[in-house]
Amino acid sequence: MIKKLFTPRFIFIISVIFVGAMFRLLPHWPNFTPIAAIALFGGTYINKKSLAFAIPIFAMLIADVFLGFHSYMLSIYLSFAIIVMIGFILRNRVKFGSVLLATVSGSVIFFLITNFAVWLGSPYYAQSFAGLIACYTAGLPFFNSGIIGDLFYSGVFFGGFYFVQLRFPSLAKIHS
Repeated sequence: MIKKLFTPRFIFIISVIFVGAMFRLLPHWPNFTPIAAIALFGGTYINKKSLAFAIPIFAMLIADVFLGFHSYMLSIYLSFAIIVMIGFILRNRVKFGSVLLATVSGSVIFFLITNFAVWLGSPYYAQSFAGLIACYTAGLPFFNSGIIGDLFYSGVFFGGFYFVQLRFPSLAKIHS
């Protein structure tokens, strides 16, 4: 069982996820991080669903130990888990257009959930519909950076993995 799990493909995929998570520790534009790409990539390529959640979340948690914890982390991890599930849908449909749609969907979900949490838990916004709209409006510059980062890192992860599989066929999925 262990030998079947720890294939070169699996080791490569989790390495991409952990390296991606460590990119969060490097200086970057606000929200230009590989968070959504890590979740989407893990959900798409880690076959065992429990590990598809656990490995990317563990990688994020390691980075968060260094970055610090905050009161909105639950919303980030919830968004992350939903994006992993989008990766499940993407599993047998990995094409440019479907990865693009999944990436944009993940970015929007992340923006909606995390900004809702900020509105809900922040004294800076009125607890009304107008306050919610004000919170989403204030978050738009971060959404712009976030979606650009998500598209960039998804392109690097998915595109890179595609080309690595061409060069090293042992990393390609074996269909039985």
